Amino acid sequence: MESQNSKRIHAFDNDVMSDLDAVGIAQLIRNKQASVQEVTAAAIARAQRVNPHLNAIQLECFERALAKPHFKQTGIFAGVPFFFKDNTDYQGLTTNHGSKAVNGKTVLINPKISQQFLDQGFVVLGKTTLPEFGLNATTEFQDGSATFNPWHTDYSCGASSGGSAAMVASGVVPIAHANDGGGSIRIPAACCGLIGLKPSRGRTFDSDAARSLPINIISEGVVTRSVRDTAYFYAGMEQRFHNKKLPKIGLIEHPNQRRLRIGLVTQSITGQIDQETSFTLNQTAKLLSDLGHHVEEFQLPISISFVDDFSEYWGFLSFMLQTFGKKAFGAGFNAKQLDNLTVGLAGLYKKNFYKTPLFLYRLKRMQQQYQDIFNQYDVLLSPVLAHTTPQIGYLSPRLPFDQLFDRIQNYVTFTPIQNVVGAPGMSIPMGQTQVDGLPISMQLSANIGDEKTLIELAYEIEQAKPWRRIQDA
Repeated sequence: MESQNSKRIHAFDNDVMSDLDAVGIAQLIRNKQASVQEVTAAAIARAQRVNPHLNAIQLECFERALAKPHFKQTGIFAGVPFFFKDNTDYQGLTTNHGSKAVNGKTVLINPKISQQFLDQGFVVLGKTTLPEFGLNATTEFQDGSATFNPWHTDYSCGASSGGSAAMVASGVVPIAHANDGGGSIRIPAACCGLIGLKPSRGRTFDSDAARSLPINIISEGVVTRSVRDTAYFYAGMEQRFHNKKLPKIGLIEHPNQRRLRIGLVTQSITGQIDQETSFTLNQTAKLLSDLGHHVEEFQLPISISFVDDFSEYWGFLSFMLQTFGKKAFGAGFNAKQLDNLTVGLAGLYKKNFYKTPLFLYRLKRMQQQYQDIFNQYDVLLSPVLAHTTPQIGYLSPRLPFDQLFDRIQNYVTFTPIQNVVGAPGMSIPMGQTQVDGLPISMQLSANIGDEKTLIELAYEIEQAKPWRRIQDA
């Protein structure tokens, strides 16, 4: 349904799903208060009602979802409706990576990472949209189309897991797949008022693409509306696979009484944070201080050269996609269909390719530098993004590359650090813009392997300051 504000779109209704989170829906099914078929049908009806306004579904498999004999399913989320992001293979559907250049073939076998998700019992309704290869910070396309923010459809839903965030925020599903190579779980979660935890490197099975990278910056996860769903999700994933190099998370169901040392990061690497974001950051710091945590300002020991190094690596990945697309995606790949951002990033790398050994060395060296911070602090608090959610068009791939690239660099300054060093970072909704009521989100980040502390702290914040609900706003 549309709210009284015709720009706000949500699907919450008095159907069987109501406003339950994923854990609540799974309990409903387990207690035989609703069938899997009833829940699946309700989610499909919601999707059909709001997706024409949001454009968040890339591929649907509704009939398959309704026909499958789900009564045999087990797992922590048995029967819960779910979407994969369209850069991850799911048997029976194609994978197109948000790009007109890719003409994906039907996937015949689920890879390990997809199966790790499916083992939790999700009922897959289809695949969600993403910008081309997940490179942009908004889910917009070269042809001028876009996926819209449910809180206000004049605005970006973030990226690259933008379609998943739109489906969860609007109430179509309570949880959806997301992955993160520079902020792609946390950014759309921030724009859409969700919980988005990028886990430590190696916390789940890696995709084939992630394993092939010189620095694996990609993590798999979800976006959710409750901390509980995020906590249960990682507990469920851990039941199927535990990386022995990382401490176990376990099932976390409540806050910890331990008071934390929290470093407050008030400046981005580029030095730019807008007024509303800064205000929300300070309000969040005050809340944590009032809860008994020790909060003090902290300057990240990371120079502006990190922005250049990460940009070069970003360009390197784009160059590889452009150059070896046929090998990666099949003979149907057409490099002439790539958008301005992909082509521009590849061109940036070509100009500076000789710097490759140096920027890779500097990026790899950052891990120890980052870990040393946690001799002094337990958690860092920062914004997710340097300014509030932009309107559709501000980050469009149709813009001239230099203009678009400058805007992205001054917007996405807090999230790539955790990707490079392999540490967890979590987006939580803590404020709203004055004009249109869009979410403003903060990032909690911790040392490598310490998702547990982030989840416990997020539970505490959620109890102290419950998240805004789109159906009430």
